[in-house]
Amino acid sequence: MSIKNKYFVRFISSSETWEWFLRKHYAKRIPHIVHCLGLFDADKVLQGVISFGISASKPLVCGAFNGKYKDIFLELNRLCINDHLDKNVLSFFVGQSLNLLKKPKAIVSYADTSLGHHGYIYQATNWIYTGLSDAHKEWRMFGSNLHSKPLCEKYNLEERKNNPNKFYFIDRPRKHRYFYFVGNRKEKREMRDSLSYAVLPYPKGDNKRYDSSYIPSVQRVLF
Repeated sequence: MSIKNKYFVRFISSSETWEWFLRKHYAKRIPHIVHCLGLFDADKVLQGVISFGISASKPLVCGAFNGKYKDIFLELNRLCINDHLDKNVLSFFVGQSLNLLKKPKAIVSYADTSLGHHGYIYQATNWIYTGLSDAHKEWRMFGSNLHSKPLCEKYNLEERKNNPNKFYFIDRPRKHRYFYFVGNRKEKREMRDSLSYAVLPYPKGDNKRYDSSYIPSVQRVLF
């Protein structure tokens, strides 16, 4: 039986992703969500989630296409499925999710080098590779997984500098950066021609796996 006969993809509410992102995904936090979709098996049991949101990097949004496409620019910011599913189901899930988005869209996503990721799922689904993200430093708080941007919005610079036992400054891990274009042939060609980054060969290496064995408690969704 083909993957298409065993699984299907549909839009879901953002609340249906929260347990997945907080307990199963390695980042352990909920990202900004504009669209989220679920992977369901033939029994209508939720087996995976994916989300798209506004990129946190304003320079990237403004500069990736030389000021164009800012209103249709999204980031694929979370992807998480249960273990032991059929081979190739992850690429099926990503491909179907991209096809369901309203067209046109310019999409970016990243693979974290600090976790030993190379973005093989993006390579399998024909994304464009544009190299590593820029090197930056960012703030962190001991005992918290709060991202640098909301942390800086919540605590001012003076407070962060004057509390070294609470806050610290680190080199942000560089990430492999991929782009994907959703649209008709003309729209995709125009987006690729407008891309300000050089297109590079895919990176290779041995991937490291993180523990994703947690099974979300709310599995079945009624339609």
